[in-house]
Amino acid sequence: MQCTPYREALSARLDGESPGLPVGDLDAHLATCPACSSWARAAELVTRRARLAAAPAVPDLTAAVLGALPRELPGTAAAARARLTGAALRLALLAVGVAQAGFAWPALSTGAAAMSAPVHMAHESGAWNLGIAAAFLAVAAAPRLAAGALPFLGTFGVLLTVLTVSDLGAGHVHADRAVAHVLLVSGVALVATIAWRGRRRRAVPALARGRVPA
Repeated sequence: MQCTPYREALSARLDGESPGLPVGDLDAHLATCPACSSWARAAELVTRRARLAAAPAVPDLTAAVLGALPRELPGTAAAARARLTGAALRLALLAVGVAQAGFAWPALSTGAAAMSAPVHMAHESGAWNLGIAAAFLAVAAAPRLAAGALPFLGTFGVLLTVLTVSDLGAGHVHADRAVAHVLLVSGVALVATIAWRGRRRRAVPALARGRVPA
C-alpha cells in the first residue's frame, strides 16, 4: 500500500488545512499501518516544538523608523501652521490675480490705457496683463504649477522692475503707472514663495528615506 498520500494528508491536517482525503480513511490507515502511525507521532512532536519555540531576536528599529518620518506629520501643530500658511498664500495670490484681471480689463474692453497708448498697443497690454492674471489664478488653484510658472513670471517681474526704475529716473513714466506694477511684482513674489515651499516639502521625505538603514 502506498503511504505517501496518507502522510501528505496527515501533514495538511497538522497545518490546519484540508487533508484531501476522507478523515475516516486516514484514521483507518493510521490504525493499520505502524510506519505511518510512528511517522504521525514524530510529525506531531516536530510541529509542537516548532510552534512553541521562542521567536528569534530582532533589532529594535523604533528609533530608525521615527527618525525617517517627515517632520510635519498630519495632526501636529507644525503641520497645521504649514497648512494655514499655504492657504493664506493661495488666498493672497487669488486676490492679486483678480485685481490684475480687473486692471487689464479696461484696456481690452475699450482700448483705453495709460499714457494714451494706441488702441492695438492697449489691447496687447491688456491681453498680456490678463495672461499674467490667469497664471496667478492657476497657481492659486493648483500650487503644484508654481515651479513651472516661476521661470517666466520671475524673469518678467525682474525685467519689469529694472525697466520701471530706469524709466522713472528718466521721466519716461508717471509714478502712478509705476505703482501699478507693484501688484504684479507682489504676485510674482507669492508664486516664488509657493514654489519654494512645495520644493521644501518634497525634499523632506526624500531625506528621511535616505536615513532608513538597509
